[in-house]
Amino acid sequence: MAGVAAEAAAAAWEFHLPLAPTDLRRDDGRGGYVVQKVVSARELPPALTAFRTAFRARGALAVLQHFDSLYSLLHHFQAVETAVREDGLELMMQVVSHHSKELPAILGGAGLSQADRTAHLNTLKMNCYLLTGLVDAFEMETSSSALLEVDPSGKNKKNRTKISGSLWEEEREPLLRLLTQLLQLDLRQLWGGLVVEEDFVSLVTGSCYRILENSSIGLQKYRATREAVTHLLTAALIHYNHMFSATLKITQMLHHFEHVATVFARAVSLWATEYGLKSLVGELLREIGQKHQQDLARDASGVKGYAVFITELAEQIPALVLSHISVLLHHLDGESYMMRNAVLAAMAEVLVQVLNGDQLEEAARGTRDQFLNMLQAHVCDVHSFVRSRVLQLFTRIVQCKALPLTQFQSVVSLAVGRLKDKSVIVVKNAIQLLAAFLSNNPFSCKVILTSMMEMVGVCRINICTPAIAPEEEWEAMLPEVRAATQQLFQPLQEGEEEELEVEETVESTLEKITGLLRNVYPKGCISLLFSVRAPEVKMPGTLLVSFIPSALLTNKCSCCAGSCLGEKSEDPPRDKTEEVVLEEQCQTELVKQKMLVQYLQDAYNFSAKITEALGLISKMMYENCVSVVQEAIEFFVTVSKFDVPQALLGVRRMLPLIWSKDPAIKEAVLNAYRQLYLNPSGDSERARAQGLVHSLSLIMVDASLGTIQCLEEIISEFVEKDEIKPAVIQLLWEQFTEKSQCSLLERRAAMMLLGMMARRKPEIIGSNLDVLVTVGLSEKLCEDYRLAQEVCNAISRLPALGKNSAPFRLPQNHMLFDCLSETVSKGFGQPSAHWIPFMEAAVMLIYQLAEGAEEICAHILQVCSQQALDKLQEADRVSDDASSLPTFLLVHLVSLVGQVALQQVAYLEVSVSAELRRRRILREEKTKKHSGNSETTMEEELGLVGALADDTEAELIRSICETELLDGKHLFSAFVPLVLKICSNPGLYSDSSLSAAAALSLGKFCMISSEFCDSHLRLLFTLMEKSPLPAVRSNLIIAAGDLAIRFPNLVEPWASHLYARLRDPCPSVRETAGLVMTHLILKDMVKVKGQVSEMATLLIDPEKAIMGVAQYFFSELSNKGNAIYNLLPDIISHLSDPNCSIEEESFHTIMRHLFLYITKDRQTESLVEKLCQRFRTARTERQYRDLSYCLTLLPLSDRGLHKLQDNFDCFADKLQDPIIYGYFQTVLARFRRAGSKPETKVRIGAKCPGQENNCFLHTVIGKSACLPSQPDTSIDTLPNSTVPQ
Repeated sequence: MAGVAAEAAAAAWEFHLPLAPTDLRRDDGRGGYVVQKVVSARELPPALTAFRTAFRARGALAVLQHFDSLYSLLHHFQAVETAVREDGLELMMQVVSHHSKELPAILGGAGLSQADRTAHLNTLKMNCYLLTGLVDAFEMETSSSALLEVDPSGKNKKNRTKISGSLWEEEREPLLRLLTQLLQLDLRQLWGGLVVEEDFVSLVTGSCYRILENSSIGLQKYRATREAVTHLLTAALIHYNHMFSATLKITQMLHHFEHVATVFARAVSLWATEYGLKSLVGELLREIGQKHQQDLARDASGVKGYAVFITELAEQIPALVLSHISVLLHHLDGESYMMRNAVLAAMAEVLVQVLNGDQLEEAARGTRDQFLNMLQAHVCDVHSFVRSRVLQLFTRIVQCKALPLTQFQSVVSLAVGRLKDKSVIVVKNAIQLLAAFLSNNPFSCKVILTSMMEMVGVCRINICTPAIAPEEEWEAMLPEVRAATQQLFQPLQEGEEEELEVEETVESTLEKITGLLRNVYPKGCISLLFSVRAPEVKMPGTLLVSFIPSALLTNKCSCCAGSCLGEKSEDPPRDKTEEVVLEEQCQTELVKQKMLVQYLQDAYNFSAKITEALGLISKMMYENCVSVVQEAIEFFVTVSKFDVPQALLGVRRMLPLIWSKDPAIKEAVLNAYRQLYLNPSGDSERARAQGLVHSLSLIMVDASLGTIQCLEEIISEFVEKDEIKPAVIQLLWEQFTEKSQCSLLERRAAMMLLGMMARRKPEIIGSNLDVLVTVGLSEKLCEDYRLAQEVCNAISRLPALGKNSAPFRLPQNHMLFDCLSETVSKGFGQPSAHWIPFMEAAVMLIYQLAEGAEEICAHILQVCSQQALDKLQEADRVSDDASSLPTFLLVHLVSLVGQVALQQVAYLEVSVSAELRRRRILREEKTKKHSGNSETTMEEELGLVGALADDTEAELIRSICETELLDGKHLFSAFVPLVLKICSNPGLYSDSSLSAAAALSLGKFCMISSEFCDSHLRLLFTLMEKSPLPAVRSNLIIAAGDLAIRFPNLVEPWASHLYARLRDPCPSVRETAGLVMTHLILKDMVKVKGQVSEMATLLIDPEKAIMGVAQYFFSELSNKGNAIYNLLPDIISHLSDPNCSIEEESFHTIMRHLFLYITKDRQTESLVEKLCQRFRTARTERQYRDLSYCLTLLPLSDRGLHKLQDNFDCFADKLQDPIIYGYFQTVLARFRRAGSKPETKVRIGAKCPGQENNCFLHTVIGKSACLPSQPDTSIDTLPNSTVPQ
């Protein structure tokens, strides 16, 4: 009876969906339902049990009686236990499911009374209100829990309770399906057949939107939930006119929750394609298009959702976006770069998916071109993100082959222009776009510039040939033809008869006639014509003359595709149809020729732009940005696949990057060479090995030593990772041993590659040592010393073992040393340019591997010296005059002695010293082991015992070098006078190679003994300064650098002579001096003084290589603390000195580079004071200007400006010079632009009430009235100025 009474009461009131939960607890005066009692949290479990019992008895209508209990659950949701919440959710889902199953029968019945309809309507509203309320409560709790779980440290993971989240995630999808099932019913009958209440639809759909607000909804595991939300909203859109509300809600959510953009894009795409709701697309885009640009510019986070939505919607339904894109175009002129990117991305998708192909209508082509023009315009957008995004879009367009050929040149030009962009990301994407152009260019698989230009020229000649009409040409020939005809009809005199060979066919005869006419030989032409017609019949001259134009015209039309069309000839009349066909054929051929020329011209222009880009991109390989370097490397890999000639230069240019400290760049180089050389094409492993070996051999042709060293590092990495197949190594051995036919260059390259591989796998050489000796050092190869040199280099890869292990040595009688001695000795008497490099490698190898190396080399010296003496005695016997040796013998002898001396020193300092230490350690370990005494003395604990022993051994080695190697008993002493005589008498020994060899040997002898070095340093530096031979000066600079490391105290007084070579007139000497000084200064072997300004002058050297050495020097020097800051005042003083002869503009260039390294505020402040003080010691106007200019390069801070003002007296009297005055104006202008504290601005530019304006700004700027007009010399207007910001 209570349930019936409740139903009857329900007919008397109506449940109004509240705006807020509290609205249900007060009477609004409309006769709606009011909650009578809010049950406490403790009483909720029995209340839910009572509701469950009532539900089993009466069904869904039980909620009319127990609504207050469930409302109380919502009210106390945070306070009640998890089990109670889950129980309430499960119960409400059962109630709603039961009601949705009952409703079709109830609504379909004919006798539904008003009271029943009202009861079921109230039940539906109440149930849905309670269920959606629980959805919101659970979602809010889940979101809060997700925020609490964000713990970067990862601690307390065990303590995180899942509360009701796990159950809710499981029940969320079934609940959404349940609501979808409910909305699919015809619920209008509950509202009397009218439209369903909007608040009810919003109540149900609000749960969907609330679920989508969860930031984790985009995860893959919630895919089913997203689909359920989409289907629920689909039902609302189709059955309940939810279009307007959905538009507003989606727009709002896109603004506040950027993660929903992808979800809504997929949903809208589904609604438009599967359910025909295409108007929703237009409404959403129109709503976004109406957003004010100022609002979008202020709220960057809200714009991102719109941008992602537009972009993804265009990817999925580009055709529909195209029809409504006009409402978004005005955002291209807005301030929000995200919206510009989104609209441009939408255009790109439309171009790729819709406006693509050759079958477009005229209107579609116009739209396509308009979109492309807009995209090209934004390549130069003010925002770097837009520029980079447009380049990305063009890359996609090109890859999808959606860019018309007519637009190729303009887009390529824009991409090449963006290579100079200041933004790294723009440059990176420009390189990617150019790579895409190369990979998808429509011209050919190869891009070869020269051949294309030749083809263009040939085709243009074919088109432009008919410059003169045939009739005009015939009129010009006619007088000569008539004269020749009259002459032929006269009787021939003896000896005048001339016979012409008649061609076999009429066509060939006509060609010959036309050729004779054009070569101005009418007589021969007419004679040939008579021979063809009938020699016995005399033809009248007029008839003959009337025939010739026909031949001329006919031959022209048949032989030249570019002939003038439609010309009338004097041929006999022919069929008009044939003439029309002939004319059409000629016209078609002409069109084809023009199209071919245009095609080739486009291909040529494309190739020219790619060539221009190659030069720019190759310079980017040494940028500071890693990503740009990686893109540049990848670009050259792409270019290499198209056989562009300049690509090999880029591939070689990237080689030094293998030494990069950044692992990403090093790996990029390895990947590049892996793609270029380790994956050759071929059907068999043998063929692929041949391709790889051939490619690597090409790189080493004419390669420098630096290139070979870089390639060795790359190949070593490949060998270490087992990426070089055994078939490659086998093929290299076959080429070296001539089992596989190859050239001498290929044999040498094979030997070099084997040596490179042996660096990481010495067994490659060690297992074939006998083969190397017998084949590489055989008698028949003595003339090819370069191959023998590479054999020595490869054998030197054999390893020396660890610290305390015995070094790897071969016995003195090993055949390797016999072959080396014999080859060196035999080559000594032969004038070969390659003998000296081979000899140096051989001597180095002997000292590295041989037991008793000094004896072997002494024997070689004796044999070669004896050969020289024999030659001298032979010369004495032949000639009575003063005897002389061939110059090359002296060169060989001096070089051999110097190399043996140097290797002897290295052998003592390295090998002998290491062996002494190894043996001492073994003795100490053996002694300690036998004594069994584990106690250590204090000296042993401090490590003094080993240090003293090391010093003793080093002193022993030093004494040997000082007292024994150059005394009268040693072999070297016999050659020292010869070397000194050659060096001391450059006039007598004037040969350049001999002078260079003797100078180098002198430096090597100086390495032996400090006493010998000290006594001959004057000779060495005199030769370095006064020798007219660049090779001598370069060799002595290198020798002096080595001596500075070995005997630094002896060389220190001569350092100024080393600095002086930085101004040598020869570029190669300057470069050598720059490299040596860079090494010595960075290694702290030479004290850096004011003379370092000579290094600064190399920054303006005309040779790029020398300029690069100087830039590297100062870049590395900047890493050594405050080195540049300490040296800068002295550098400025030296370079601004009139005696230094540095031009003012060159001084500016040097200073701009050096001041880039002044970045600290303290350094700036101190330099301001130092430069101001230098004004007092300066004596010339030029020095004043230079100091003032340097002040403009400093990024002044507030304290720096205070320093400038405090030292105002130092330069106050110099401000009368207009140029100096302009520099100080620039200083203050830059300071104001950079911003400063308000009190500082007042100090430099304000005027205090009642006082004179004595501020610094007035002192400097206020003098403009009394100064003459002067040009603007601010930094912004100076040429080539780059002021560090």
